[in-house]
Amino acid sequence: MKLLVLGGTKFLSRSVATQAVERGWDVTCACRGTSGPLPEGVTHLPWDRSLEAPAAVADGEWDAVVDVSRTPSHVRRAVAALPDAHWVFVSTINVYADNSSPAMEPLVEAITTDVDLAVDAEAYGPMKVACEQAVIEGTESSMIVRPGLIVGPDDGSGRFSYWPERLARGGLGGEVLAPGSPSDVVQVIDVRDLAAWILDACAARTTGVFDGVGEIMPIAQLLDEVAAGVGATGTFTWVDSGFLEEQGVEPWAGQASLPLWLPRPEYDGMMSHDPRPAIDAGLRLRPVADTARDTLDEVAIGISPVREAEILAAWHARD
Repeated sequence: MKLLVLGGTKFLSRSVATQAVERGWDVTCACRGTSGPLPEGVTHLPWDRSLEAPAAVADGEWDAVVDVSRTPSHVRRAVAALPDAHWVFVSTINVYADNSSPAMEPLVEAITTDVDLAVDAEAYGPMKVACEQAVIEGTESSMIVRPGLIVGPDDGSGRFSYWPERLARGGLGGEVLAPGSPSDVVQVIDVRDLAAWILDACAARTTGVFDGVGEIMPIAQLLDEVAAGVGATGTFTWVDSGFLEEQGVEPWAGQASLPLWLPRPEYDGMMSHDPRPAIDAGLRLRPVADTARDTLDEVAIGISPVREAEILAAWHARD
C-alpha cells in the first residue's frame, strides 16, 4: 500500500503515519516538517501547501491520501494534484449547525476562503465544510470522517488528560469536583483507534460520510472508567452547571475550565453522535480505562487544585 499523508508531524496524522509504517506500508508525509518530528520509517516530501504541489506529489501514483487540513485552499490544491487516489479527509463534528442535536444535518454554511482562526475561531467548522466539498467534488473516491473529541497519547489540548491526572492525584478518599449532572452524556475517541480505522478505510477504499466518535456514555461512567484506568478511588461531588457558571468556571477546555463539561441543553447533541455506522464500517474502540492509563503522564489543562478547593468550599457553604 502506497500512502500519502498530508501532514504527519502531530497527533492524528502522526498516528496515521506511524501505524501505516507498522503495517509495512510505503508511507510518505508531505509537509513542511516544521511542526514536529516525523515518525521513523516515513519518507519526507517537503511541501509548503500555500504553494502548488511539487511534481513528486502529483506524480506519486498513491493508493490513498489522508488529509487533516482545515484550510480550504490547501485542500483544493491537493485535490487538483491528486484526484485519482482514494481520499480519506478528516473533518469535524463542528460542521454541524445545531449543537443541541446529534443529527448529521444541517451543516453550517461553508467558508471557502482561508481564515486565520486566531482572528475568528468560529470559522473552523465552516472552513471544514468547504474542505469536505472540495474532496467530494474533486476526487473519484473519498471518505469523510467527522470526529468528535479525539483523545489519547500526544494530545496537546490537555482536555481529557485533566481527568486521569486529577483522579490519580486525588488519592484514597479524595473529594473530586465533577461538573454538571452525572447523567450528562459524553463521548471520546482514542486517536489510535481513529487512525487504525482510517488506515483500514484506505485499504478497503471505504466511501461515505461518517461521524468518527466513541461510545455515548454518562459522564459519571466515563469518570468511573478513568478512575479504574489509573487505579484511583475518590468521592465525586457533582456541582450543577448554573453554580459553575456563577463561579466563572469555563466549559470544555482551558486553564479556567472543567474539561468535557458543556452547557446543557445547548450542547446536548455535540457529544451524543451515533457511533454505530462507523462501528459497522470497521471502527474498533478500546475501553476508556485503557486510554486513561496511557495518558496519565500527558499534559493536563484545567482548573488548579486551589481553584477546585475554592469552588467546592463555596458549593458546600451555599446552604
